[in-house]
Amino acid sequence: MQDQGPNAAAEPAAPAPEGAAGTPEALDPAAELARAQAEVAELKDAWMRARAETENVRKQAAADVAKAHKFAIERFAEDLLPVKDSLEQALGVESTPEQLRTGVDLTLKQLAGAFARARIDEVAPAGEKFDPHKHQAVQMVPSDQPANTVVQVIQKGYLLNDRVLRPAMVTVAKPSEG
Repeated sequence: MQDQGPNAAAEPAAPAPEGAAGTPEALDPAAELARAQAEVAELKDAWMRARAETENVRKQAAADVAKAHKFAIERFAEDLLPVKDSLEQALGVESTPEQLRTGVDLTLKQLAGAFARARIDEVAPAGEKFDPHKHQAVQMVPSDQPANTVVQVIQKGYLLNDRVLRPAMVTVAKPSEG
């Protein structure tokens, strides 16, 4: 006998299929065809079920996205309702200027809270370097500040989730001539 080394594995011979009399069975083409057709039908059924499941998941995801878009503003709207109620109440009663100011301050705090919960942030860049992505320069003025610095905020800007909702309208310091 030859030494086949430590990694050589002896494979046992598979027994030949036997018929009823113990002789090797001849392959029956009709039986093989029937078995293959049954397997094809089973695989086709499984594929169709998987395809239908995928389509159902896709439709459900599309419906969820549509619902999210439709009701995305719902929470913000709910936060604004008390602000509207406060303004209506202020208009419905006679009050002194001090009472009116106090009411407006409280209403502004309600609105600021609604903005904070909706992740709406103010952009009030006085003294900052001009950023054309967040600011809209409406005028350049001579100033003691460095060039392209925001000198005055005419109208605050707003960011929604760090995306510009409205740029701040500003005046910007002119570069010194010289």
